[in-house]
Amino acid sequence: MPVFCSACGCNNRRNNESRSRGITFHKFPSNRTVRKRWVVAMRRRGFVATDSSKLCSEHFKTDDFDRTGQTVRLRDGSIPSVFNFQSHLQKPVAKRGTRTSRKAEEDLPLDLSQHLPENEPQPNDDHPYALPSSPTRLKARLDEALARVASLEQEKLNAEVRVRRANKIIRSLLDDLKKKNLINEQSKGKPYFCPGR
Repeated sequence: MPVFCSACGCNNRRNNESRSRGITFHKFPSNRTVRKRWVVAMRRRGFVATDSSKLCSEHFKTDDFDRTGQTVRLRDGSIPSVFNFQSHLQKPVAKRGTRTSRKAEEDLPLDLSQHLPENEPQPNDDHPYALPSSPTRLKARLDEALARVASLEQEKLNAEVRVRRANKIIRSLLDDLKKKNLINEQSKGKPYFCPGR
């Protein structure tokens, strides 16, 4: 039985071509709550997911996949979020308020075709490092990369907070040990802080 992607406007189906492009197909979750979130994310009026309904990997972010084994699997709780909706189905995208993200948006060219030389060969989708042929796929990859950058920036900030908290705890423990005269003069001068204090 042929397998097609259930997303509106997506023509991907399971065959040798899609397999060579690395496209995988994933069943709708058996958990009713997560399945409903998938259906809502698709924005298909009147669509009811069945046990044979599938979505292709192009509708998920790269972080949604677990590629540690031989089989590419979706992580638990992953929700499809990469779609090419018609204009009346588009939700307004909230603008980020950080100075870095505003500067990054200002630096992006509006029309990428004007920045490519005319005699340069057009990239194809056969290779993961090549630019996608359609602007919507390019935009989806860009959005995915920007989301990943924002996520990594947040992880970095969280790590810095943890380091500061650990240094504060170490300082207070050493102060307590000094007050109780449990540390001798030789060990008082030794460095005890984590790097990046």
